[in-house]
Formats: sequence, structure tokens, C-alpha cells
Amino acid sequence: MSKQNGFHVVTPLLESTGMSKRIGTTVYLKMESSQPTGSFKIRGIGYMCQNVANSKKSKGVVCSSGGNAGMATAYAARKLNLPATIVLPSSTPQLVAQKLKDQGATVKVVGKVWDDANAEALRLAESEDLTVIHPFNHPLVWKGHSSIVHELNASLPSKPGAIVVSVGGGGLFCGIMEGLDEMGWGDVPILCMETVGADCLNVAWKARDLVTLPDITSEATCLGAKTACRQAFEYSKRPNVISEVVTDLQALEAVELFLGKFISVIKAIKQLNNNKACYAVDCCVLYSDEERVLVELACGASLAAVYSGVIQRLQEEGRLPKPLDSLVMIVCGGGSMNLAQLQHLQAVIRK
Repeated sequence: MSKQNGFHVVTPLLESTGMSKRIGTTVYLKMESSQPTGSFKIRGIGYMCQNVANSKKSKGVVCSSGGNAGMATAYAARKLNLPATIVLPSSTPQLVAQKLKDQGATVKVVGKVWDDANAEALRLAESEDLTVIHPFNHPLVWKGHSSIVHELNASLPSKPGAIVVSVGGGGLFCGIMEGLDEMGWGDVPILCMETVGADCLNVAWKARDLVTLPDITSEATCLGAKTACRQAFEYSKRPNVISEVVTDLQALEAVELFLGKFISVIKAIKQLNNNKACYAVDCCVLYSDEERVLVELACGASLAAVYSGVIQRLQEEGRLPKPLDSLVMIVCGGGSMNLAQLQHLQAVIRK
């Protein structure tokens, strides 16, 4: 897929020596946090918004989102001169709502979880003749996300041994699976990671049928769909797909470990009291907030596959090869995290 088909950029593929040492195989990080909107969502949603604009039949777009999908919609709509309305659940950080407004979108807050916000988005689409940009359940969104695999094919020396991906409603997972099929990589193991309390795919995977969660109790609100999309569930039946869950604490610890050196520097500088040190702190905070050094809890679910020993356990159980060829971690990113939000999650999860 060419860049002309959306607004995403080709993201870095970085080798992680620390993670590689932990599991005894080469680990590559696909840094989707480097996207213009801070997450992979701009791939599929940008692609869909461009298709909407090309049709010239829409009065605008509406998207229900806990943050990243809304940000991608607002960004693409601004580039395309399309009016955008983003409906957020109340669990969305204020940081996200402000960023959406900065992109020129109209922001509405409705309900507690994504499903409530989605019901309002569907109502608005009907009453105001808007085009719904679904955060994860649309073939155009999956097609856009499949570009990740095309980039992996262009960058990796050989087919990956496994790919790790966080799953919310299943859009990224569907895009990865579509891309694998297009590349002839359909036998590559895919490890789907979720957090307890936002684990709709894992519950469905175990029940062998789609299941709607009674509520979202995880702090990883970007994974907060009560029901996975049907296509994600169908893909999960394939023998190369593995579904695992971690706790919010494990995901948080993975985020902290992933950024360990950065956080250590911040803590050390904060202990100094001269003006020069305070200016350094301000610069570090500004860089982390604006350049998305931090990744969100949803991304921590994937990182925890290495940091919490999930990969090693699956190898011991014979569910992943040992030795394992290169492992690709999709660092899905997230524009909803800054240092203040990280500190909030640390306080809430560790209370």
C-alpha cells in the first residue's frame, strides 16, 4: 500500500537488545507510536476517510472512540476538509479530548464505555447524515492496517517467527491477518494480548463464540470494546493464533520497563533543585508529551508478553517454537499517554 492511500508514514523497525536478551531471540519493535497521530489507527482510519472524501457523498464523519481512533479521524478529516464529530466515553482522559479539539473536531462525551459512545455515534449519523468511521469493524480499516505487514516484508531479512499484537475490538488484528495472507505468511504465529477486564476476544476464543462482556473494568480503556468484531473472532479460530491476557499491573510494569531508562533520568533530575535542572525537567516532560516517548497501557499488554514471561511460558508449553525466529512486537503507541497520565495510572493500579 502506498502512502497516497492514507495519511500514515512508514514507521521504524527497531531491534531491541534488551528484549532480545530476555527471550533469547531477536526482537523487533514496529514503532507505531511514531505515526502523526501517535498510533497505528491512522493507517486504517486515514484510508477509510480518504475513501469517504473521494465519494463526495458525505456531509461529514462521526467516530466513537476512546481516543486513538478519534484522533486519527479528526486528523484525516482536517486534512480532507471534512467536518468531524468524535463521541467519547467518559473514561477518556481529558488530554485526548483537548487534542481532538485542537484538530478541529467537535467532541461529545456520552456514556461510560465505548459501546455507549458508539450508540450515540450511530444516532448522529442517522440524524445528521454523517458517515460512520468505525474504530475497528470495517474492511477499509483492516485494509489500511494491513500496510504494517507490507512494511515488515520490506524491512525484515526473513519471515518473522511470531508477531505480538494488542487487541481491543480487533481491527489491528484483522489488518495483520489480512496482510499475512497477502504476503503468504499465513503460518506465522500471532499472539493476541489483552488485559483482564477488557478481554472480549480471549473470552470469545475460550467460549468458541462471540461474547459480550458485562462491563469494562480494565484501566486500558483503549482496549475497551465489550464485543470483538466478527472478523476478528473468525481469524482467532486459525491454528496460528494464540490469545493471552495479563493484568493491568503487568501491563503497567511493562510500560515502565520499556521506558525504564527515560524514567530513571527524570527521577534523578527531579532530585536536583537548581534552575538549570528544573529547565531540564521541563524539556524532558515536554518531549515525552509531544513526541510520544511514552506508550499507553493498551500497548503495555503486548510488551508484557516479553516482560511478564508469556513468550517463555508458551514456548515451554510447546505452543510457540523454541528456538523462535525473530519476534515482532507491534508497539501500537497511543496519543492518550503523557507523564501525568502515567502517574495517574500508577496511583490507581497500585492503590
